[in-house]
Amino acid sequence: MVGPVTVVDLAALELDLQPPGCVEGDGWCNTVLRMTGNDWLASSADWLIAKPITILLILLGAFIVRALVRRLIDRLTRASGGKIPALLRPLRERAPQALGTLLSERRAQRAKTIGSVFKSIASVIVFGLAFMMILAELGMDLAPILASAGILGVAIGFGAQNLVRDFLSGVFMMLEDQYGVGDVVDVGEATGTVEAVGLRITTMRDVNGTVWYVRNGEILRVGNSSQGFAVAVVDVPIGYGADVEQVTAILGAVATEAAATEPLSADVLEPPEVLGIERVSAAEGITMRLTVKVRPGRQWAVQRSLRARIMGAFEDAGIQGPTVRGFPPSEV
Repeated sequence: MVGPVTVVDLAALELDLQPPGCVEGDGWCNTVLRMTGNDWLASSADWLIAKPITILLILLGAFIVRALVRRLIDRLTRASGGKIPALLRPLRERAPQALGTLLSERRAQRAKTIGSVFKSIASVIVFGLAFMMILAELGMDLAPILASAGILGVAIGFGAQNLVRDFLSGVFMMLEDQYGVGDVVDVGEATGTVEAVGLRITTMRDVNGTVWYVRNGEILRVGNSSQGFAVAVVDVPIGYGADVEQVTAILGAVATEAAATEPLSADVLEPPEVLGIERVSAAEGITMRLTVKVRPGRQWAVQRSLRARIMGAFEDAGIQGPTVRGFPPSEV
């Protein structure tokens, strides 16, 4: 006669139904065993079901976090209504207002480039953490892998040091706003107007129309003629027989009148200043110098306009230019 079944007997019976690979509390193993009745599938449930699902969840979470971060960066770099992008507001801006329509393009390109750096950094961090979590889930020791990755990174850094230098130089140029689209800069080997600024290459076009591609890592110094203000320097040669005091008075009067009338009045920031005699030479005679503080990037236009007015005033006053050897002043 069979006696009553006790709780201990039921527990023992349940343990007998578990496959060798299952342990008490292993839900996946017991679930697969009840559904399939296969001991091998039940004992391998952790590798066949649990770990793949966990890895998929890690990857899904990584993609979601990366998408949210990229969307946030896009919002910070977007310029609407001519306003400065939110990403650039904490950073110093040296862009001259004289750029006009190019100013928004310069800001947009700067924000886009900085945003691409942040996006790349965010992608590396998110997927790097996801990769390490997946390796840990697979039961791998992360210490040797991290050590190998460090050695590989050092090797790649030595092999691509020029590329790394160009990249870092481009990042700092963007953050410090050393120059941007529309600026007239001198980088040593080339001088011209900046058309594009990237993390590796700066594109410039000189006065002859030649496009220069300059690696950021090779730029040792930058002369920017478009920041803050500029100075229009006008050198006027006169003959030895000219009255210097009369010439000085004419220069001051012509420059002051020109600076007060359109279109120069929109570019001139301070009254013109006649510095006097700049140099004396046998070939050029006496050179008089006049300077005017103007808006950045407008110095060349102001110089050309002032030279034209000054030459007309000199002709009306009968002031002759320097004598070139072999030619009388009237034929120079």
